Amino acid sequence: MSNPEVRQPVPPFTLESAIAKVRGAEDGWNSRDAKKVSMAYTVDSAWRNRAEFVTGRDQIVEFLTRKWNKELDYRLIKELWAYEGNRIAVRYAYEWHDDSGHWYRSYGNENWEFNEHGLMQRRFACINDMPIKESDRKFHWPLGRRPDDHPSLSDLGL
Repeated sequence: MSNPEVRQPVPPFTLESAIAKVRGAEDGWNSRDAKKVSMAYTVDSAWRNRAEFVTGRDQIVEFLTRKWNKELDYRLIKELWAYEGNRIAVRYAYEWHDDSGHWYRSYGNENWEFNEHGLMQRRFACINDMPIKESDRKFHWPLGRRPDDHPSLSDLGL
């Protein structure tokens, strides 16, 4: 039986395993299942997300629950930027609307550090929100996992 505290792939990362790790993170966040997503992080994982500091799985669940209650119809695309050893840098964009129907595209970069079991122990995120018209949306798929044939950030010119 596999150890539930190991999250493949594990470092040191190759190009292929780093891409797989990024896609796994994207898929998890697009599930909008805060408890499931929290299991990809160490029990004492430390985050900086914008101006908010989050520590540990319980706070991750609280943070993500609050986030997805505010950011409705959330759809995310992540793209590998760089990797080395146990670290990965990604760029990403996600689209969402608030409860008043105002749409946004949020752009960001994240730096990730993993332990030897493939669990993320540190996450640093910088994010900017840009108001958009609903007609300017580029992320069109049913809620959940982005289909494999949907364009990437680079394909979309983002």
